[in-house]
Amino acid sequence: MKLEARQVEKPWGGETLPPPFGDTGGRRVGEIWFEGAADLPLLAKYIFTSEKLSVQVHPDDAAARARGLKRGKSECWYILDAEPGAVLGLGLRREVSRETLRAAAADGSIEGLMDWVPARRGDFFFVPAGTVHAIGAGIALLEFQQASDVTYRLYDYGRPRELHLDEAVAVARPGPYAPRPAPPAPLLVEGPPFSLLRATAEAVPFEDRRRWVLPVSGTVRAGAETAEAGECLVVDPGVPLGLGSGAVVFVGAE
Repeated sequence: MKLEARQVEKPWGGETLPPPFGDTGGRRVGEIWFEGAADLPLLAKYIFTSEKLSVQVHPDDAAARARGLKRGKSECWYILDAEPGAVLGLGLRREVSRETLRAAAADGSIEGLMDWVPARRGDFFFVPAGTVHAIGAGIALLEFQQASDVTYRLYDYGRPRELHLDEAVAVARPGPYAPRPAPPAPLLVEGPPFSLLRATAEAVPFEDRRRWVLPVSGTVRAGAETAEAGECLVVDPGVPLGLGSGAVVFVGAE
């Protein structure tokens, strides 16, 4: 099944997107979502930033369900391109109390608490729920995540958008980012709650699982369906994938 690509307006987006994603019509588009059936548990999307995103956090499954939501949101980022000096905020530089985190969010000093790391093409980060994080300006990335749009903003650089200090402080881990150990290549992350790999050869794992397939170059075939850069397939278990010559494909799975 080929998913529908939807442009999502964001105040930190831009009016121009890479060629596969079409014309924005003068809107500030920051994300491309690939959507299908409402019950899909995972979501693939592209993010393009012209300004900093908010400092934010997402709840885990337990915290989300306690609030009446279906699931929490862990996510991962693969950096496709980054301008010189581009950065990501991943966790805090030191452990702080929840009271200190809230006060820093309220007065803006949370920017100084964040651990800002360089963003370079080819970098990969798994961002578990509860991680205080932010994406800087001048970055194009592929994000694979649990299918949840619950975001609690701690700080938004004075933009006129709602903050969620109580909710964010309650679910945040107010300390440094703890990366997962890297799995064997070509895996980028092995679940739970999902797995992701970057494939450049005919043999692609996860054949016994439902897969989200996103070529960033070349062509991929699954049964009667094909996809090129800027498209996304959801492929049932047992359906083999065929990668065209020179294809680079991201494959996510439950």
